[in-house]
Amino acid sequence: MNFLTGKNMTGGYGGADILHDCTIGVEKGEIAVIVGPNGAGKSTAMKAVFGMLQIHTGQVMLDGNDITALAPQDRVRAGMGFVPQNANVFTSMSVQENLEMGAFIRTDTIASTMEQVFGLFPILKEKRKQPAGELSGGQRQQVAVARALMTQPKVLMLDEPTAGVSPIVMDELFDRIIEIARTGIAILMVEQNARQALNIADKGFVLVQGRNRYTDTGQALMSDPDVRKAFLGG
Repeated sequence: MNFLTGKNMTGGYGGADILHDCTIGVEKGEIAVIVGPNGAGKSTAMKAVFGMLQIHTGQVMLDGNDITALAPQDRVRAGMGFVPQNANVFTSMSVQENLEMGAFIRTDTIASTMEQVFGLFPILKEKRKQPAGELSGGQRQQVAVARALMTQPKVLMLDEPTAGVSPIVMDELFDRIIEIARTGIAILMVEQNARQALNIADKGFVLVQGRNRYTDTGQALMSDPDVRKAFLGG
């Protein structure tokens, strides 16, 4: 059993199911990546795990506890951090204010976490007084990830963290994600850049039409000729 598992999840929006008996999960200190074609239900699977979507069969387990019925804010309190793809920073607030907003559920002092986050993302320390809206797309993504880390999550979920950034910025973000995983945090992410994401992944889930088509280690999926042909462009 993984530290976080969404098991046999079936559900969607309104009456239409998008996920069909879908299972995803991640262990502490591990990077798990969800890939697949557009409309495969990748983000939906992640939202189901975070409680933003009702599943009518299946369950979500976190650290041995059934959290299927918990609201998203209660999942945050239980140790989950979620970075949505869009509208994930407060553009009119400074970088530092964004990070402080991230720590809203904490009652202890956040200074040491702030230092850790600035250690991971030095550019944010440099620009901490600047409004987040003035930053580049890649720097804004760093703010979004850093803000989620302010709650000291045990699991960090990222919905297409490299959407719309250059290859250089993507590599840099992936390096940071690897560093975060090395601190023992479980990372579950949805990624369009399947090849690059599987390259850094401990495990990968290839979804097609809301179902698991392949589940294996990142390396095994990278070297599977069928996966390469169908999903990684040869």
